[in-house]
Amino acid sequence: MSHKLSIEEIAEFSRGFNADPKNQAIARAAGRSGVIEASWNPEVSRRLNRTFSVELDTDNVTNQERSGRCWLFSTLNVVRHNFGAKNKAKNFTFSQAYNYFWDKIERANYFYDRIIATADRPLDDRTVRGYMDWTTTDGGQWHMAASVIAKYGVVPSYVMPETFNSNHSDALNMVLSDKERKDALVLRKLVQAGDETAVEAKRKEFLAQVYKIMAMAVGEPPKTFDLEFRDDDKNYHLEKQLTPVEFFNKYCDTDFDDYVVLANAPDHELNRVLHLGFEDNVEGGLPNLFVNVPMEYLEDAAVKMLKSGRAVWFGNDVLRQMDRKTGFMDTELYKLDDLLGIDTTMTKAERLATGVGMSSHDMAIVGVDEDRGEIRQWKVENSWGDKSGEKGYFVMSNDWFREYVYEVTVKKEFVPKQILDLLETEPVELDPWDSLL
Repeated sequence: MSHKLSIEEIAEFSRGFNADPKNQAIARAAGRSGVIEASWNPEVSRRLNRTFSVELDTDNVTNQERSGRCWLFSTLNVVRHNFGAKNKAKNFTFSQAYNYFWDKIERANYFYDRIIATADRPLDDRTVRGYMDWTTTDGGQWHMAASVIAKYGVVPSYVMPETFNSNHSDALNMVLSDKERKDALVLRKLVQAGDETAVEAKRKEFLAQVYKIMAMAVGEPPKTFDLEFRDDDKNYHLEKQLTPVEFFNKYCDTDFDDYVVLANAPDHELNRVLHLGFEDNVEGGLPNLFVNVPMEYLEDAAVKMLKSGRAVWFGNDVLRQMDRKTGFMDTELYKLDDLLGIDTTMTKAERLATGVGMSSHDMAIVGVDEDRGEIRQWKVENSWGDKSGEKGYFVMSNDWFREYVYEVTVKKEFVPKQILDLLETEPVELDPWDSLL
């Protein structure tokens, strides 16, 4: 049933608004500082602190600048903490530009594969449209980073430093997206004409062009390098002519086969394995598999990981109830409903189903505060530099964890066998428009 808004109704709305003098006071405050700042809840700063019963020995933080590489930064942060613990070098950092380069090459190859496989569908097909849109982003998942690292290794940050284009990726993403979408039109026509030889020749030509673009914008990755650093005890280390894969396997103490991603997406069936194949990026690499389970499994495994001295990668909706300046993450941080006199409360499942909720950011958990088995808060390492939070570290209430965390990556040894056994079952294939994106 349609409804035409009348002038009389609008006049009624106005009378109702002006009948309550508090509305004018709220309007002045919200207009001056914005509805978010005007709804700030000072009680949170009295409830959250920065003392944790379990805390990894960490120091410096990384900065993804103006790029969407949080998934890569957070995964490399987990790897570098493993490196730091093994080699007594907690401030050692890896080159994100190196793995960013290889991700762009690999995801271009995967994109061409998908375009070739769907060439019989119209361009406005929802799946084809999803693949096209995928070219515009540099976002990703744990398994995407793991696949690139497992295949290409890692290098220290001094070996391949960041460039303007890796730090500010919008323009580069636009160029690659425009090129790859045009390439898609060419490949689709060749497939439809049945010319397989021409398809493969064009694919190779297009991949070479993507490589050239990335080499110009980010730099060509090194094939070997000299590892040189001083550890926390000031001891000097030097090993020459390492390949990136040799370096990763020898020094980084990270076997990706030992890890599993636990998800809590209650708009999906629980106790099932979900496959986000749309965001697989390396042919033959690790598939984006999530074991969708109740929230307590994520909490329990994350605590056990931290107590074992390992950082925890996690996917979350950082744009909700978070303050960059203080680094507070709490479900009561902003009292918008109280300020505006509304009720926007939804369950986690409802937020995902309606698009209100999403996994918009990835970070690393490096500490937890427990009181007689009850989790109070978590220490979070972000990748936004040291000017946000407290020198780059955030503090997250456990209520926030339950509401806005969707995935954690933990070692399999900390997950019950009945949950791990689910990995032997057939995964549910998720669509390119799934709420977990």
